[in-house]
Amino acid sequence: MSTTQVSTQVTSRSAEPRRRNLPLWYWIVTAGLVLLIALTAIPALRSHPHSPGVTDFFPPSLFGPEHGTVVNRLTLARIIAAVLICALFAAGAMRAKIVPTRFQQLIEACALFIRDSISIPMLGEKRGRQYAPLIGVFFFGVIAMNITGIVPGINIAASSVIAVPLVFAIFSYVSFRARGVGTFFAEQLLPKGLPKPVYLLITPIEFFSTFIVRPATLAVRLLCNMMSGHLLLALTFFGTSALLAAAGSLKALAVATFAAAIAMTLFEIFVAFLQAYIFATLTAVYIKLSVESH
Repeated sequence: MSTTQVSTQVTSRSAEPRRRNLPLWYWIVTAGLVLLIALTAIPALRSHPHSPGVTDFFPPSLFGPEHGTVVNRLTLARIIAAVLICALFAAGAMRAKIVPTRFQQLIEACALFIRDSISIPMLGEKRGRQYAPLIGVFFFGVIAMNITGIVPGINIAASSVIAVPLVFAIFSYVSFRARGVGTFFAEQLLPKGLPKPVYLLITPIEFFSTFIVRPATLAVRLLCNMMSGHLLLALTFFGTSALLAAAGSLKALAVATFAAAIAMTLFEIFVAFLQAYIFATLTAVYIKLSVESH
């Protein structure tokens, strides 16, 4: 066989499109999402449109108090989000290889983003590497709790009730361990170099700023953003359902409200990531203020 024929065969083989065999987990996840959308969409189309309101944040219990505890849709969303985010990173860590797979590259890129874009710029090289895992827990934990607001069947962010933002805010405020509890309180409440009578004024202000304002800003900012996002998203879908159920030419307006609902869904995804980034950045800032002496 001549060299020309061999090169022609190699060229023809390289020109053939490569077939990619999608992994089994891809088809399982896709089938699960389709099934979940179908199970939630069919009852939604047959039932009366649900008017959004404050009661959305206090859903009825799935397992009543007679079982010893109350588990509602929000509780279920928190459990699912926590299990999935832990399983995702555990799978990436347990299957780590010298030559990383695409999934491992994605996990490593997320970790490097936290370390190089938030932790080290805010806290410096040494403390940045020390606190990067903690900040990463808050960043991805907040994302997991926020993103449940667009998941069919859940349709509400797990962080849209004060319990989750408050827990994240409290746990983000553990930096006093770096210098000891006594040293931390002394540095925060009794700044050095001031006359003793001034402490009567400075200490209450520092206490309010350090132990009330900082955790409250973390919790309330996240809570209000996710509550307003849910109400806007629910309002657009409620408008679409109500217009489709209306008579006459009003049905045509459902196209506009449905487009607004899609836009709000994309915006809710953006807000979920943005609030996680803000929460992690503010946590790094407060850690820096706490571990550094006045």
